[in-house]
Amino acid sequence: MDAFYASVEQRDFPEYRDQPIVVGGSPEGRGGVVATASYEARRFGIRSAMSSKTAQRLCPQAIFVFPRFDVYKAVSRQIHQIFHRYTDLIEPLSLDEAYLDVTEDKQGIGYAMEIATAIKQSIKEELGLTASAGVSVNKFVAKIASDMEKPDGLTFIGPSKIEAFMERLPVEKFYGVGKVTAAKMKKMGLHTGADLKNLSEAELIRHFGKPGKFYYQIVRGIDDRPVEPDRETKSISVEDTYQEDLTTKESMLQELETLTEKLADRLSRAGLKGRTVTVKFKFHDFVINTRSHSLLTPFNDSIRIFDTVRIILDKTDLTLKKVRLLGVGLSNFESPGEQNSPAHQANQLRLF
Repeated sequence: MDAFYASVEQRDFPEYRDQPIVVGGSPEGRGGVVATASYEARRFGIRSAMSSKTAQRLCPQAIFVFPRFDVYKAVSRQIHQIFHRYTDLIEPLSLDEAYLDVTEDKQGIGYAMEIATAIKQSIKEELGLTASAGVSVNKFVAKIASDMEKPDGLTFIGPSKIEAFMERLPVEKFYGVGKVTAAKMKKMGLHTGADLKNLSEAELIRHFGKPGKFYYQIVRGIDDRPVEPDRETKSISVEDTYQEDLTTKESMLQELETLTEKLADRLSRAGLKGRTVTVKFKFHDFVINTRSHSLLTPFNDSIRIFDTVRIILDKTDLTLKKVRLLGVGLSNFESPGEQNSPAHQANQLRLF
């Protein structure tokens, strides 16, 4: 979807149309982060994850809007209902993005570009929103293609054009290449896919570890990852950004306790128990750190989650740190058949 949160706000409130809208943050520019920005705001350089203070400096006339996540989720469900008219092989990535495998082609259209065009048209006519689509033979190339002609774009990269396309692609656009890795690559004189292609698989692995094997394949347009409609949940987490930075462990614990209650509620509704608690810290300089701690037996209750959060916090040096965001998550979930295993039952007996 194109500037999804902001586009929903502009659709629902006529006074926001053609205006620089910033969803998230605060009008005072103090605390908070930009969740998304309308294209009118993006012309001023405002981007997602930017501090609201920076956003306001770039565009003093920007209108800050508090996020309505319940509305965005409802709209996302409507979008997926449209997807399901054409295929049931849908892998959601977020509220506003998904992979679709249209091999199934429920309506017998026969051409992926025509299917993408029909989906885009339905979203526009029924929901009053625009979407951009990328069409190709695998997930990686389709993802890159979907970003090429935003907003309201449609890009096809066929099999014969993939390698040439990948050779021209800047390294920072490659899946799994973050800022640190991109900087390392550029320091080595690797600026594009063509530069990466000049290195052997062994050389890429030596310089970048296991991801080197993936880079070797992807620069040649090889991506065999399937679209996974029933992708297994690996973790569940909650987080919050604060209007004022947290500077004491006491204030952090208070906020973490609130987050823990929300997390326990989500886990209970999902029927999931896990062993590993992770706490996420985003500091005032936007540096992000995570710390984890695992227990032997799975759990999902707020008491044990918060006890584990305390252990993590006690082991984390937060001296002179100003915390802008906190998050709590649970992962390492028990398998479906694990609950009835003798070992699991024995652990539960010892535990209680």
